[in-house]
Amino acid sequence: MHYCQRCDEPIVMMPRGELVVCPDCGHSEPARRLPLFVVTGASGSGKTTVLPHLVQGLPECLVFDGDWLIGPFERACEFGEVDWPALRDAWLSVAHGAAQSGRHTVLLAPFTREQLDELAGRRWVAEVHFAVLDCADDVRRARLEARPRWRERAVERHVAFAAHLRATVETAVRTDDGPPEESARRLVAWVRGITRSAGPPAA
Repeated sequence: MHYCQRCDEPIVMMPRGELVVCPDCGHSEPARRLPLFVVTGASGSGKTTVLPHLVQGLPECLVFDGDWLIGPFERACEFGEVDWPALRDAWLSVAHGAAQSGRHTVLLAPFTREQLDELAGRRWVAEVHFAVLDCADDVRRARLEARPRWRERAVERHVAFAAHLRATVETAVRTDDGPPEESARRLVAWVRGITRSAGPPAA
């Protein structure tokens, strides 16, 4: 969120290209917006396993696990129910902040395009590109059942969500046909293929 530093009231500025502009006084400031890369996937798809290999493979990007904000949000809610739309919106703000340094954000989180498009922070990132990590249902069930007892399972719900992502996300990377390094390599190629075709961020 950008507020005008010229107005006496807290006026929210609006994005316009590589600027933010005050709708009241017309004052403008630089505010870069870059594409966001979301690596989605139902639980058991391998997001956590792929993460360190993706961090190593994309040193030019900032790579985050969407779960990293769950703990702080739980504490902010006094250990009550997490406000999931607010958490997703916070990640959009993180991506916008990273863009100010010219860094693309790659976020591994079980998000959908519809969930992000309805958020206020969506205006502060450019295109959102999705890839889904996927595996066979029997592999997913085995992975979920092998989790420690403290971790949530809800196996059939996650299998159903995986089917939804499979049907709605065009770019898919398997995690059951090779080591995690190979899945990460495919994701690296996906991200770099898009960023190279778009050219370097504006200075």
